[in-house]
Amino acid sequence: MLREMICICCPVGCHLSVESEDGAVVSVSGNKCPKGKAYALEEVLTPKRVVTAVVKTRSGELPYLPVKTTAALPKEKIGSLLGVLYRMELDIPVSSGQCILENFEGTGVSVVVTRTCMNRVIVQKQSSPLA
Repeated sequence: MLREMICICCPVGCHLSVESEDGAVVSVSGNKCPKGKAYALEEVLTPKRVVTAVVKTRSGELPYLPVKTTAALPKEKIGSLLGVLYRMELDIPVSSGQCILENFEGTGVSVVVTRTCMNRVIVQKQSSPLA
């Protein structure tokens, strides 16, 4: 099976062709550096992604906070991670970088908050330019 992809390891963006048979990679071509070959092998054999999401808070003024994984997570675990995150509710205050879920399912990947939220969030309304 031939699979084509663009390498995202550096700004060059090599067009890669990956030939595989019976779940094994036979060849990788189009890469201009070793990073491209490593990227192609991982993408075909064990694809991973950094996950971003939002988690509910117990704050009426800021009902959701953005979160992300600390490293790329195997794609087959993304659905279960999102299920956990969407059932979670955070107490305020939280700080950016604060870990809310450690070592998800033994992967070594944790989830951290990406925005600081103290006890009270003040929302300033901008006046309308038409007023």
